[in-house]
Amino acid sequence: MITGISITQIYVLDQEQALDFYVGKLGFEVQTDQQFGPMRFLTVALPGDPGHAVLLELPAPPAVSPELADTVRDVVTKGAGGGHLFLTTDDARKAHAELRGKGVDLPEEPVEQPYGIDFGLRDPFGNSVRVAQMTPPPAP
Repeated sequence: MITGISITQIYVLDQEQALDFYVGKLGFEVQTDQQFGPMRFLTVALPGDPGHAVLLELPAPPAVSPELADTVRDVVTKGAGGGHLFLTTDDARKAHAELRGKGVDLPEEPVEQPYGIDFGLRDPFGNSVRVAQMTPPPAP
């Protein structure tokens, strides 16, 4: 039976720019950076969570055909590429302030929701990122 998720994939248009954002701004660490034939297999993971990595993949062969690559790039830049990351934090307001201090464009302020406090942003390519401070479930 399936027991977990090891890698999630999002399309990025420039892997070096993706590293600057995900590692330099969000605090991920490079997990794998290998050249496999025509593609660079580049994964990042959060410190302390090496079991779940994010593949920062270019929309190019072998992921998509050469005929579709331009279309995928266009869709990604419009924020419709399907890339979504949902991240958690212990303190959403502090995380928001730290990201703003690192120059991350933050169109939303932290908002109290029924499940906790969260805010959203987009990576440099249009992928959606949400950061949430989850409210602990009520005791039974």
